[in-house]
Amino acid sequence: MKRIRLLFICLGNICRSPAAEGVMKHYVEQQGLSHLFYINSAGIGGWHIGQLPDKRMRVQGAARGYLFDHRAQQVRREDFLRYDYIIGMDEENIYDLRQLAPDKKQAEKIICLADYLKKYAGEPTIPDPYYGGTKDFIWALDLIEDACQGLLEALQEGSLA
Repeated sequence: MKRIRLLFICLGNICRSPAAEGVMKHYVEQQGLSHLFYINSAGIGGWHIGQLPDKRMRVQGAARGYLFDHRAQQVRREDFLRYDYIIGMDEENIYDLRQLAPDKKQAEKIICLADYLKKYAGEPTIPDPYYGGTKDFIWALDLIEDACQGLLEALQEGSLA
């Protein structure tokens, strides 16, 4: 069986997308599905290339048992050929990804993580906590956990939006 390749995207790849990568990896490991997935993350911009995730997100993740140790990288046009799904956190990410997609067929791989929220259904995006405080990082992580669980269920059922 072919591995499902997921690429989570946020603005700088230091808050939301590395958290989503870490949470999703944790969920698939818990279910014994790691062999069926390849999970990574990247940012729209290259400002933080090579950096660890924001310390505030790492602290919140560690408090929940996650290790967020991804090194920031920038999404590239070629990534559309490497991944089955490119998962943005907000409308701006989705817009930027559509501009980057090589063609319409590749653009169809773009989905919004918030579309898979269950407990918090109705929230339109995973908001960027970067300019906020602790409560903003906690809220973003609450949403990421909920949406990653919903996304994993949709992938398992073959019912992606």
